[in-house]
Amino acid sequence: MPNARASHLTRRGLLAAGGALGLGVALAACGTEDEKGSGTGTDAAKPSGPWTFKDDRGQTAEQKAVPKNIVAFTGTAAALYDYGVQVKGVFGPTKTADGKPDVQAGDMNIDSLEILGNVWGEFNVEKYAGLAPELLITDMWQKDALWYVPDESKDKILGLAPSVALWAAETTMPKALARRAELAESLGADLKDKKVTDAKARFEAAAERLRKAAKSKPDLKVLIGSGSQDLFYVSVPKMSADTLYFQELGVKFVEPKPNAQGFFEELSWENAGKYEADLIILDNRTGTLQDADLKKAKPTWAQLPAVKAGQVAARVTEPIYSYAKCAPLLEDLAEAIENAKKVS
Repeated sequence: MPNARASHLTRRGLLAAGGALGLGVALAACGTEDEKGSGTGTDAAKPSGPWTFKDDRGQTAEQKAVPKNIVAFTGTAAALYDYGVQVKGVFGPTKTADGKPDVQAGDMNIDSLEILGNVWGEFNVEKYAGLAPELLITDMWQKDALWYVPDESKDKILGLAPSVALWAAETTMPKALARRAELAESLGADLKDKKVTDAKARFEAAAERLRKAAKSKPDLKVLIGSGSQDLFYVSVPKMSADTLYFQELGVKFVEPKPNAQGFFEELSWENAGKYEADLIILDNRTGTLQDADLKKAKPTWAQLPAVKAGQVAARVTEPIYSYAKCAPLLEDLAEAIENAKKVS
């Protein structure tokens, strides 16, 4: 497993550290939900009989009945929550240092969840076993690598319950959404619930709005960035499900020269202006440096044309793949493009 405190990281290390590599900041995690109720406001009857689901590794998880004791990566749990499927425990960024919900916790009530690990490399196997888990669910950024499941305890963890891993990379946003909706339905969600159908309709309308915005400004260059203390990371759009989809809708992204793994290019802050950009979408995860921080700490950031023009928008780097959570991402990017001017 990559060291989340190193200055030069693999894709997994960068994501795990939230980009705050030089600071050695790790993401927080914790979560649950009881006071807010189910995500859709319905408690659909779970299907009876044997349960199976083929995941994106090509592996089939099986149980004698629909799993109820579910443990999931925080962001995936938040997506399931939006469909009315609740989990018993979570692992991954869930709670910030001041006790507030992490951005990846979505609408879940994190105080009602068993938090098995809140940072990279942390997963309490004893607590997990104590939940009598029937299913483990997480994301997959690289083939067969289970997101936030530590390599050193993976065998013990996977020996306690079947697992499901779904792509967050090497796919596109509509496919990622469809797969999580399919999983939620298998776990008892009602995809015909009005909140679900309304959210999907909003997503489709937002996609069309983004397509039109991109088409109206064909020369506008958008850069995908993440700021750490020591380095500025410029991401390759095709390597994440969200930005690949934005690209398919017509958004013109800066194409950096990535490292050997192909996900991003590492720039020193002295070279932060290597690429011309009219709009920067900046990693908003806990642990990354935000626009206001960078303006104070990094003079080269403050001099970038997009920054000087106030054309910096937040990017949800690890989206919660429900229609309810992804629709606003498209709307926000469309609005940023609509309001942006050519400055590079």
